Amino acid sequence: MKKINWKKVTYILGIVLFLVGTIDPLEGSVLIVFGSILLTVVTKRNNDRHMKWFRLNAVLITSGVIFLFYLSTLGGFGGTSTLSWWWGLLILPYPVGWLSQVVLLLMRAFRRK
Repeated sequence: MKKINWKKVTYILGIVLFLVGTIDPLEGSVLIVFGSILLTVVTKRNNDRHMKWFRLNAVLITSGVIFLFYLSTLGGFGGTSTLSWWWGLLILPYPVGWLSQVVLLLMRAFRRK
């Protein structure tokens, strides 16, 4: 009987959660957060050379999503809201971390073995 490599399964699950959440970045933001955290945990346990980048991306994504939900509870920003458009800068780490994560995953997928 073949032994299951749980680190590999968890890594693939993290990628799947990250990609499924990307279909709708607002509603799927929770999936993106969990996927990025799973990827961070697995790369840390594997002592991967990119673990610091995965950690940075997870922190950026998580902090941006927290502010996304916080601003949403306040009624949003801009338009008829009492908050100005400048409050939107608090959400900026989310797309920056997401884009950095995508680039990192693509680099790892197409690197030479």
